[in-house]
Amino acid sequence: MSAFDDPFDPYVRLGACACGRHRDQAEHQAAASALENVGAVDPLRSAETSAERTDVDALHRRVIQSAVMRAIFPRDQERRNFLRAVGRTNAMAAISSVLPLGAIEAFAAEKTGTIEKRELKVGFIAITCASPLIIAEPLGFYAREGLQVSMVKTAGWALIRDKVINREYDASHMLAPMPIAMSIGVGSAPIPTNVMTIQNINGQALTLALKHKENRNPANWKGFKFAVPFEFSIHNLLLRYYLAEAGLDPDRDVQIRVVPPAEMVANLRAGNLDGFLGPDPINQRAVFDEVGFIHLLSREIWDGHPCCSFGIPSDFITQNPNTFAALYRSILKSAAMARDPKNRPIMAEVLSPANYLNQPKAVLEQVLIGRFADGLGNVRNVPERVDYDPFPWYSMAVWIMTQLKRWGYLKGDVRYREIAEKVYLLTDARKTMAQLGMNPPKENYRKFSVMGREFDPAKPDAYLEGFPIKKVAA
Repeated sequence: MSAFDDPFDPYVRLGACACGRHRDQAEHQAAASALENVGAVDPLRSAETSAERTDVDALHRRVIQSAVMRAIFPRDQERRNFLRAVGRTNAMAAISSVLPLGAIEAFAAEKTGTIEKRELKVGFIAITCASPLIIAEPLGFYAREGLQVSMVKTAGWALIRDKVINREYDASHMLAPMPIAMSIGVGSAPIPTNVMTIQNINGQALTLALKHKENRNPANWKGFKFAVPFEFSIHNLLLRYYLAEAGLDPDRDVQIRVVPPAEMVANLRAGNLDGFLGPDPINQRAVFDEVGFIHLLSREIWDGHPCCSFGIPSDFITQNPNTFAALYRSILKSAAMARDPKNRPIMAEVLSPANYLNQPKAVLEQVLIGRFADGLGNVRNVPERVDYDPFPWYSMAVWIMTQLKRWGYLKGDVRYREIAEKVYLLTDARKTMAQLGMNPPKENYRKFSVMGREFDPAKPDAYLEGFPIKKVAA
């Protein structure tokens, strides 16, 4: 079946000819020749002259519909049996109840201007935070915008940063603090980098080795060895915050080391770590492998915290404005799909293979759906365990900078507002989301609470001064 054929036609077969009514294209051509010999018209050729065949938007809709139907019905016979049994109208209604076809098709945004660079390389780490970036490829969101995106699985965050700096990647999955650090030259040579979207909120956890089941009070964790995926990560900042609230100095009372997500479970199993604050599905995999338990979800520290972002060098935007706009639409459409809980089972199916997350579907479903075993004998139901709200609030960036300064990564006076509004592309996100009918927030900043302590983004220095445990560099 061509990607442009009707996937709701029970007589169209995957892998068949262009019209779907013959075993292969050769048989189709023979039938067409026979029709021509008797003066008849090839029905496919006639259809191709119709408005639907010449309408580009209709073709784009067909590509999206075909991708969805292939994902739902891997065996084509099941798709055809289903369509014959319930009919086209009922089938579309049933599928739309699980996956919003109409919404996805409505996301087809008009493209203006010529795409400057069609072939892009985008890096990602194999964690569920990257879901919108990843599923945009198999579900056709990049192709719909005229882009050919190669998703490149990468081993760790330092490598992601270096490949972006060296222009080996055009854009990349990044931790939310990374573009801030990269832009101001903390941890690397400065390279102006922007946050297009927040990839996910929540979706992390503090996981401990099974031997600590009876030691749940963090005040008793002196001497523990913890892992985080990167220094400039929300994981590092949240772990430090949590420990300090329990009276521990994270620089003196415990060890915090950087371990790539793919190596966290193995290190926990080997006894090299007492725990880690890491991304999913790594936490759930530790439970699945019976080497750890989930002490708490990151949303229990800060509900709505950003984790990962979609980062892009600032000069790429100025050099390729139309490509940038197309990429923006692709990612926001994918994020809208990922936000809908009804789509999470299909996401788990799409993300499971080795070229993406390489995790059991059962592990991914527990993370994405929010019904999961915690390793303590409980099955918890937390639908908000992860969300894919893409809006890059300036206040998120300001909070991140207060904590980077708190622990000595940023020195001297910090121009919080200036840096936040330069790095986080809130205005672009709002404009593009509005064009796609996604109803973005009207505010730029908002207050929120982290472990019961209110953060006012208008008063970052006062907030920072309120912490008794800190390591503020001069």
